[in-house]
Amino acid sequence: MVRPTQLLHTPRTPAALRPAATVLLLRDSNDPAQPGIEVLMTRRSMTASFAPGAYVFPGGGIDAADALAHGQSTRRATQSDLHLTQAIAAIRESFEELGVLLARRPDGSHLGTADIAALDRKMPFAQLCDANALTLDGAEVFVLAHWITDRDLPRRFDVPFLVARMPEGQEPVADESEQFEPLWVRPADALARHAAGSFFIIFPTIRTLERLQTYPSVQALLGACAVNDEPLFTSCPRAGLLGGTESRHMEHEAPFGELALVSPDGQIVHSLDWQHQRPVALLKNVQRLTAPNPGFMTGPGTNSYVVGDPATGHTVIDPGPDEPEHLERLWRAAGGDIRAIVCTHSHPDHSPGAPRLQALCTAAGHEKPPILGLPSAITAREHSRFTPDRTLADNERLVLRAPDGTSHTLRVVHTPGHAANHLCLVLEEDGLLFSGDHILNGSTTVIDPPDGNMGAYLDSLDTLAALCDTHHIDFILPAHGYVLGDLRRSADNPSAPAEGGAKAAITHLKAHRLAREAKVGRAMTSLPHGTLDDWVKLAYDDVPERLWPVAKRSMLAHVERLQSLGGFNL
Repeated sequence: MVRPTQLLHTPRTPAALRPAATVLLLRDSNDPAQPGIEVLMTRRSMTASFAPGAYVFPGGGIDAADALAHGQSTRRATQSDLHLTQAIAAIRESFEELGVLLARRPDGSHLGTADIAALDRKMPFAQLCDANALTLDGAEVFVLAHWITDRDLPRRFDVPFLVARMPEGQEPVADESEQFEPLWVRPADALARHAAGSFFIIFPTIRTLERLQTYPSVQALLGACAVNDEPLFTSCPRAGLLGGTESRHMEHEAPFGELALVSPDGQIVHSLDWQHQRPVALLKNVQRLTAPNPGFMTGPGTNSYVVGDPATGHTVIDPGPDEPEHLERLWRAAGGDIRAIVCTHSHPDHSPGAPRLQALCTAAGHEKPPILGLPSAITAREHSRFTPDRTLADNERLVLRAPDGTSHTLRVVHTPGHAANHLCLVLEEDGLLFSGDHILNGSTTVIDPPDGNMGAYLDSLDTLAALCDTHHIDFILPAHGYVLGDLRRSADNPSAPAEGGAKAAITHLKAHRLAREAKVGRAMTSLPHGTLDDWVKLAYDDVPERLWPVAKRSMLAHVERLQSLGGFNL
């Protein structure tokens, strides 16, 4: 867990959450040229306190009376008390705002639009249902998603996005006070109109419509929601700046972990733009400077990290390629006070800059910082030869300490797999894992035999997962891409501490690797006399063909591992 003293921004308490419920009323399109789902949306009042003028799904706050109306509603056997209360609130809100009533007469029929028009929308809802012998359709309302309003906003809601089929024989009639202009729209059309600037919708609505458009029919969506009777996804987004404009992101999206590290309380201050001229402060004691070597294999470039502060001096992790301007920027980011240079491995985008950076320090009159790491193995390619000034031992601790006792301790972890001489580093005081190329954000690591070994790679993932528990690691700082931290909130208690963190990302990565290996095994079984060129078409059929030459390198590592396990003798 990051020390509060190392956070860049003053802690603040986000606004309290208010319970609410929203319902997506759905119907199937009757246009054969445009099949799929249509959803009912309506425009909020221009004077609304939250998202004025936005097109939304009907909904509102949960009343105490909603929890007392369970006896007036149908209920699925798997439907929890909370979900039933939310369904009743959504039914009430859709009636009050749009005159749509998900309730049935004793004979099982729905009321028609004319019947609903005769009802008093201002009457207490439970009383109105009793007076008209109506049973609420709570069993026909399902939970699609669970949204928790971003931490930066002054009004925040804890709200399920529910789904239900629109009753036949009813037409929406807006209350003309909270909601206006109800309309039926295909999710794809709503998104296109928003992109064109003619249909204002907010972030949760956008992301929900994106999910909605993947289902071919209302029944397909309701069936998916009924499987576990829990939200298909839960999100409390975070926001940063891209090109100077707010950019919001869900937990599974690349920038989320970095925003969680830099702005844990939701301050919208962190730039997500990739650039190479200036170091990016992630904490008071951690800076990242990305080398100007973007490309197919390096993404935005190689991330060099500067750990420490003026009182302790600094350790540089992965100086990167031998690029003079980048190395001078690194030297300046450390104020010239570099105590050690650590290379996570010897690939040409990581270690070649170390000697020049070391020379910059001595030329300025500072003590010569040692170049640390593991020597390259005999299996390394010629361009990856590397001999450090000193070999780092597994579990060795590199300590920077200030006169006042403040320390920054990097624990060395040998992690062969991507390269035989690969290592990672754990910043113990702050629970950070510097993963080099072992774990990346935005792509999977290439395992290229003979120096790369898939069995060793997977074993090293297990080692890192165990360290996440012992050192309370929440964030992974990779050599390529944003900080990783897949922090998911509990659906039952969104205010509880985040679950998952670095270990969740590692678990997901290992599962992905094993799933790919299973596909490789099936390809080998189906074509027992095939070649890598034959198998890659089957095992990587979900990857663009232009990437197959690189994919074949990792596939060879999978083949070697499968053979070592005794499953294949080819």
